[in-house]
Formats: sequence, structure tokens, C-alpha cells
Amino acid sequence: MPEYSIVIPAYNEEQRLGETLREISEFLADSGTDAEVLVVDDGSTDGTVVLAESWQDRLPMRVITSGRNFGKGHAVRVGMLAATGGRRLFTDADGSTPIAELSALTSALDGLGGEGVAIASIALPGSNVLSSQSRLRSFAGRVGNWLIQVMVLPGIKDSQRGFKLFSAAAAEAAFEQAELDGWAFDVEVLAMARQAGFRLVEVPVTWEHRLASRVGATSYITSLIEVWKVRMRIGKAPVLVAAEREVRT
Repeated sequence: MPEYSIVIPAYNEEQRLGETLREISEFLADSGTDAEVLVVDDGSTDGTVVLAESWQDRLPMRVITSGRNFGKGHAVRVGMLAATGGRRLFTDADGSTPIAELSALTSALDGLGGEGVAIASIALPGSNVLSSQSRLRSFAGRVGNWLIQVMVLPGIKDSQRGFKLFSAAAAEAAFEQAELDGWAFDVEVLAMARQAGFRLVEVPVTWEHRLASRVGATSYITSLIEVWKVRMRIGKAPVLVAAEREVRT
């Protein structure tokens, strides 16, 4: 069993996935990290699968295909449940959070006794935003994060970075209960992990907005509808906050 699994959901990522895989390959070689890489193709119509498969002789990697486009949440769920690592990271195909930040999330998870979820965040002191989103997107994101805190995840200031590290037990508890295929799947799996008794910790990271991001204005509206669905699911169960903390570096 590898120490880590790195799950990458991919939909029409032929232009960006290669650079991300190169960075992961270099990081694993330089750090000596024992990891498997799982690329989960979400029904791409370009050369994403061919590109990913071309890396299988350079990385300990599996390529999983969904057959059609279900949504990012579905792709991440498939990958996290197929993973075998003792710790399981999912990261965006565009590499907006550098893979080197895995070290910071690892330290944070160690601080929780090795069990729980470490969440990349740009809402904490010590975070480093290399390039920002438009003012409209930034405003929508702040409003969305506030609503997410109020409705589902009190105390979590930034739940939407695509870079989260789960212990294997937390991943299985969260993703086996998850249902959402859309953009709000992050909120759901964090809520499920917290309900199962696992602690969540935010970690300040370096992050860069990538111009080809597929999160449009309508995605925020759709996501908030999904967040409300999560709130309805957890409405009868306690939300665990005790003993959680932020990690600041």
C-alpha cells in the first residue's frame, strides 16, 4: 500500500494535465514520496486519456475512465474510493495549488494525530495568492464562503480550493456517503467527514488563478443550491466543531 494516493479529476485537460503530471513526477522523485497517481477522466472529448496514459511509464499511475461526463464531484469520488494510499489527496488538473504544498498539508494532518482532513486555504494569514480572480468572481466567492460557513461548515473559511488531503479512513467515511457530482461536492465531503467524527484543519497555501478555469458565474448559483441540499442532509445530525483548529505558518 502506498503512503499517498494523488487523485486528479480531468475533463478535457489535454492542454494542462501534462504540466501538472510533470510537476508531480519531479516532486515525488525529489522528495522520495511513496505515492500512486490516479487520473480520473470525466468523459473527455479531447486527448486527455491518451495524454494521461502516456505518463504510465514515468509515474506509478492508473487512468480511470467514466465513459461520459458526470461532473467533477463524481470523478473525485471515484478516484478517492479507488485509491489505496494511507493518505489521499485530490488536486485540480490545472495545478493551481502546487503539489509541493502536500508537505504543509501532511504536517497539518500529523497535527491531528494522522486522522482527519487537511484543507488548502487562501483565507488565512500566510497564504500566497499569485494571481487573483476577477473582482466579480472574488466577491461571489467571499459571499459563497460566508453562506457555506453559516449553513454547513462553521469555522471553515475556505472550503473551495481543489487541494485536500484525507486520511484513508476519513476519505472512505466521507466519499462513501457523498452524492453530489457538481461543484459543491467539496462542501458535502467535508460535512460528511465532520459528521463521522473526523476533524478538519485549514492550511494556508500558495495558489494561482488559472485563466482557463471552468467555474463560471452560473456555477456559483448552482453550487449554492447544492449547498442547501447538503444542509438539508445534515440538518438532523450534529455538526462537529470541537477541537478543530486552524494551522498558521
